[in-house]
Amino acid sequence: MKNILFLLMAIILLTGCSMQDHRPKFSLNGTWVMTQVTVPEGYVYEYPADEGTSLRVYVNDSMMYECHLTQTEQALVVKPMQKSVVTLIDKGNGEHLYLEGEDPRPLVVLNDSAVTIQRMGRVSEWHRSVDIEREWGQEILAIVEKDLQEAISSDDQHNYVLSAKEREQASVIHNLIYAIIAIIVLVIIVAQLAISNRRAKQRLQLQLQQILEEHDERPQPVRQAIASVEEAYFSSEDYRNLQRRFASGQRLNEEMWTELETQLKKVYPGFTSQLRNLYPMSELEYQTNLLIKLRIAPKDIATVLSRDMSTISTIRSRLYQKVFGRKGSTKEWDDFVLSIGA
Repeated sequence: MKNILFLLMAIILLTGCSMQDHRPKFSLNGTWVMTQVTVPEGYVYEYPADEGTSLRVYVNDSMMYECHLTQTEQALVVKPMQKSVVTLIDKGNGEHLYLEGEDPRPLVVLNDSAVTIQRMGRVSEWHRSVDIEREWGQEILAIVEKDLQEAISSDDQHNYVLSAKEREQASVIHNLIYAIIAIIVLVIIVAQLAISNRRAKQRLQLQLQQILEEHDERPQPVRQAIASVEEAYFSSEDYRNLQRRFASGQRLNEEMWTELETQLKKVYPGFTSQLRNLYPMSELEYQTNLLIKLRIAPKDIATVLSRDMSTISTIRSRLYQKVFGRKGSTKEWDDFVLSIGA
């Protein structure tokens, strides 16, 4: 029994030591503002920021930049004071030994955002200022560093005004500049798209003109030859089998579509290439036009492609508008498809 109790006590002690070892280490890193000083006589002096106090920016626990701070609603006024090498030694239980250079001072951690530092009987209380650090920390640090590097005497040290209003105005100006740049980029993109669309439309119009001229200027012997080839194909057994397949509602697989294209090219050698060059069609649009060229009825086209009649009608009228740039009927599109490709 004693052995069990001893083992439990050892586990508790080890657990406690382990938890203590893993507690987060306190660090001064950040921006701190002095809020009050207690003198040996017991008097407490308050140091509100709007009447003037000290501000320190700690870089980790190795460097401290200090300045005099006066804070108003509109701005911060800072006057650089000193830069010191610091060391923070943890003594345990929230007590630390704080060294500025070679000068040791007791430091007590009240909480993560408040500490006291004692020097020559005077105890100063410092509070972490997250707002100032977030808004001005890096700027204050740079000001103090630059000012002290210039070796200005304390009597002649400058006051630096950090204006929230000026920063807000600068932010507005920057945002306005970014907005103007974005608008310019957008205008350029829109202009490029407009130019590209205009050129594409011009190319399409030229292709249409060539197709129509070619169709209208065919010599009579050529027209008769084309008509003869068409008549032979549309009266052939292959075409009748194709019609029966469509009438039965049979869908075409990839191999059948390839065979259908091959048959069309025998009758209309230039049809598929002219169709592809007119407009970047979807597969559904392309297949619809193949069936129009084969003179398949719209209701059978809808059945073969597993679409509603309204969908097939929309495809045809939409293609006419995209190609010709104006509204047209489904019949007008069908007539155009039937006129090309020979």
